[in-house]
Amino acid sequence: MKDVIVIGSGIAGMSCAVRCAQMGVHVTLVSPFPSERSQSVMAAGGINAVLPEPEEGDSIASHIADTLKGSGYLAGEKAVTGLCEGAGGIIAFLERIGTVFSRDASGRPMRRAFGGQSHKRTYYCGASTGKQIVSALVMEVRRFEAAGLIERKLRCCFHSALIRDGACYGALLFDETSWQLISLCADALVIATGGQNALFGKTTGSTQCDGYAAGRLFMQGAVLKNLEFIQYHPTTLETPQKKMLVSEAARGEGGRLFYLENGRRVYFMEDKFGPGGNLMTRDVVSREICRTGKEVFLDVSFLGRKAIDERLPEVRDLCARYRGIDIAKDPIPVVPSVHFFMGGLAVHLNHETSIRDLFAIGECASMYHGANRLGGNSLLAALYSGFVAAEEIAARPGKESWPDFSGDLKREEAALKLGMSSESSFPVMYIRDMLAETMRDHLGIVRSEESLAKGLEEIDYYLSVAERIRYDSSVLPYFNYSITGILTIARATLQCARARTESRGAHIRSDYPETDPGRQFATLVSFDQGGCRVWLDKEHIYES
Repeated sequence: MKDVIVIGSGIAGMSCAVRCAQMGVHVTLVSPFPSERSQSVMAAGGINAVLPEPEEGDSIASHIADTLKGSGYLAGEKAVTGLCEGAGGIIAFLERIGTVFSRDASGRPMRRAFGGQSHKRTYYCGASTGKQIVSALVMEVRRFEAAGLIERKLRCCFHSALIRDGACYGALLFDETSWQLISLCADALVIATGGQNALFGKTTGSTQCDGYAAGRLFMQGAVLKNLEFIQYHPTTLETPQKKMLVSEAARGEGGRLFYLENGRRVYFMEDKFGPGGNLMTRDVVSREICRTGKEVFLDVSFLGRKAIDERLPEVRDLCARYRGIDIAKDPIPVVPSVHFFMGGLAVHLNHETSIRDLFAIGECASMYHGANRLGGNSLLAALYSGFVAAEEIAARPGKESWPDFSGDLKREEAALKLGMSSESSFPVMYIRDMLAETMRDHLGIVRSEESLAKGLEEIDYYLSVAERIRYDSSVLPYFNYSITGILTIARATLQCARARTESRGAHIRSDYPETDPGRQFATLVSFDQGGCRVWLDKEHIYES
């Protein structure tokens, strides 16, 4: 029986594990926390698909066209076609395992409008689509656990991949219980660790998703792609703890953005883009909010309390709990915030990275979204990518033997102990906080050469002291050993943004405000003797 290790137990990781188990492949599912604590549970809006009896005029071809256009034409047609054609099967699978979609009076699944879409095709489960899907997948995983096909390893973090001669043979894991490294071999390793939220500190996502896995794999030879494309969600609620997502469902139900000028409401998105202006793609709405230079509000009060209670209960509760706002009476103050990372590990159509038998799925893989992701496509891509990787792994022959990795284990154990005993004036959490400040200051919605260069200077300094950072006994060793990988992917991200001298999708340069037709290619970056080599994928090596 073949063995696969899946790092991350959110929707992408669980979908891959379940599909592997269905085909008789044994899975070790690794994560520091139970799936119920994954970022996936935070996805509220819905999942895109064109099902039988779509909205008049809608089609799979239209879904494909909307996705390609929204991506700034950087998402590849082959990948997007597979994603959109596979959406109906994904919905059928979710319903089969117990996901309960909201239905109308006739019993048909209900759909709503999301930004950048020409038709209503986002299906949802009340205000908790992510929670519903996670719950259904957890039960399916447990079924295969009982059958001996899935084994969970909780309280474990990814440390590094086991690589020889360009091929992956498994992973080193850090066990938070014993504080020891574990060597685990397998026929394939799948990374499903989400985006790089911790690079920016307060975002809409979970700081469990810190980019370390992608950064460490980058240092081990994996190619990264499109790191400069970082989606700012236009509507979030500022709280002392984090930026709370005000779901795009609020605008999908008719919510209107405005600012006040001389006491008068200015509906700036409608003034510029017409009646559908509030549902432009997220990059466009975030940019326009930034350009107003004013406090912006989102109004849904005109819907009435009954409709709000039925359609937007999570937004209602969020605003009441954290800011004391009754959205049936008053508008919501909103600000853009980092929300999703289109860039990540570069993968081929089968989700294999540049390292053989190393796969990446979900948000940590750069695949379906190009320069900007459409709302409702993230849950679809998480599930679909997990299925694609699983089917590729199941179709391959298993490994006949494994190299001896005992030396790797000893070397990494020694490095871990050295890190715990190092001394400097900077604790690791201080450097992480400084990194977040640097990224917010220099990789915001609008970038420039001067700002990006300054950001790189600051990251280079943090890297120069990373080996001497003081071990912080108040945090787990993971936070200490992970800092170099996190700083490295931060530097690579700034390098990619500096190299793309145009504005496209979520990447906006004040010094290069136009889109350059000659740069309609992905950005690739590889680790080169401690630095970064950045180039355009003109040969479509990673055709997506």
